Amino acid sequence: MRTELDFAPLYRSSIGFDRVINLLTHAQRLQAVDLWPPYDIVKLGDDDYAIAMAVAGYGDGDLDVTQERNVLVIKGGKVDKHQGEFLHRGIGPQSFERRFELADHVRVESATLSDGLLRIALKRELPEAMKPRRIEIGSAQSTAPLQIEAENHVA
Repeated sequence: MRTELDFAPLYRSSIGFDRVINLLTHAQRLQAVDLWPPYDIVKLGDDDYAIAMAVAGYGDGDLDVTQERNVLVIKGGKVDKHQGEFLHRGIGPQSFERRFELADHVRVESATLSDGLLRIALKRELPEAMKPRRIEIGSAQSTAPLQIEAENHVA
């Protein structure tokens, strides 16, 4: 038995968190966890991340990596070129699509394929307006002329 959480109360008391609530709603509706192809997500620093995905047998032309706003999509597909009759088939051409939700201001820096591993470097880049900044504190005397000017313009 599976219980779905109701996020409606969050909509009544929060502003600007629609995307987070949608992520939570979507996450609880996921069916079975797809474990293929296997991958790692690594935090390399405060703003640096990496994804390593095991894609043995796939070449550059078999993989497609795209970033659509806040979603990283990795697709893989191979055409079976083998001739003959398989007596056992454990390595079949398998298509896949893996999606990763990215936070705001996270972008893909690079993607490389070597030794059967697809490596994707990600970086979070906050705009200057969102970075912490120091606010100088002035004395009460330096703000007094601003208050007087504001009063003169109102009249």
